[in-house]
Amino acid sequence: MKDYIRRFFIAGIMALCVSLLFLGGKHSKAAEPKIPELTEHWVWPADGVITDTFGTREGQHKGIDIAGDSGSPVYAVDAGIVSRSYYSQTYGNVIFIKHNNQTETVYAHLDKRFSAEGESVGLGQKIGLMGSTGDSSGVHLHFEIHTQAWTADKINAVDPSVAFGMGEVGQAVNAVMKVENAREVSARPSNFESGKIKNGFEETYHIVKTGETLWSIAAHYNLRAGEIADLNNINPDHIFSGQKLLIKPVKSLEYTVKQGDTLSSIAKMHDTTAETIKKLNNADSDTIKIGQILIIRKK
Repeated sequence: MKDYIRRFFIAGIMALCVSLLFLGGKHSKAAEPKIPELTEHWVWPADGVITDTFGTREGQHKGIDIAGDSGSPVYAVDAGIVSRSYYSQTYGNVIFIKHNNQTETVYAHLDKRFSAEGESVGLGQKIGLMGSTGDSSGVHLHFEIHTQAWTADKINAVDPSVAFGMGEVGQAVNAVMKVENAREVSARPSNFESGKIKNGFEETYHIVKTGETLWSIAAHYNLRAGEIADLNNINPDHIFSGQKLLIKPVKSLEYTVKQGDTLSSIAKMHDTTAETIKKLNNADSDTIKIGQILIIRKK
């Protein structure tokens, strides 16, 4: 009986020791940083469209990809110190920034780097230009977030959507400055439809809204920012709220002659002249026929 009690007592002591060991381990573990709270003031690192997200490629993709125009600006998501700035065979031109909130961010495949190692950078500061250097198949920014510090095995990598509140492929993002943070912009309803104007000749215009960029507008219309810039003869980095942008130029307009139509009535209907219609259709007289297709306006 005494032997049984002694064994029971020893087993109890061992169980208590094991419990204390686990409890002690929990208390000694460093607290994980609360990314959403620590990054509320962050801005997106570039204007463009998300083309790949965290965890793809069998879990090997430890960041997000933002595609944009070659040479478009890349910004620091927060203030910090540049911990690395160099050329890597995989990352290409890359910049690492350590921030005061226990995170380190990575900006890869840059065309050019503007910030050197040891340099202090501010929130939203332009640190480079988007490119396709290193192991890259197209122009984009590869962006990563790591708690504490970046490691070769990327064990500290965090899904950027935790910080920015969104991250679906195809979504347009824009680097809004200090006035508005990234998460607020992500949650804002789209204004694209209310900003669209179409006239009778199928020209499409877009009225720029606060917070929009040429890259986000271009993504909505499945265009490149450079195309819209060329069409409007503007600098792609400088657009303003209320600006009217031509998105789709006029195409050829045709009209099928109906009973009772005259060349003059058709011209008046389309705000043009009979002579213009005759010239477009290589006609010498005002005579037209029912069912005849007339070119009213060319691109």
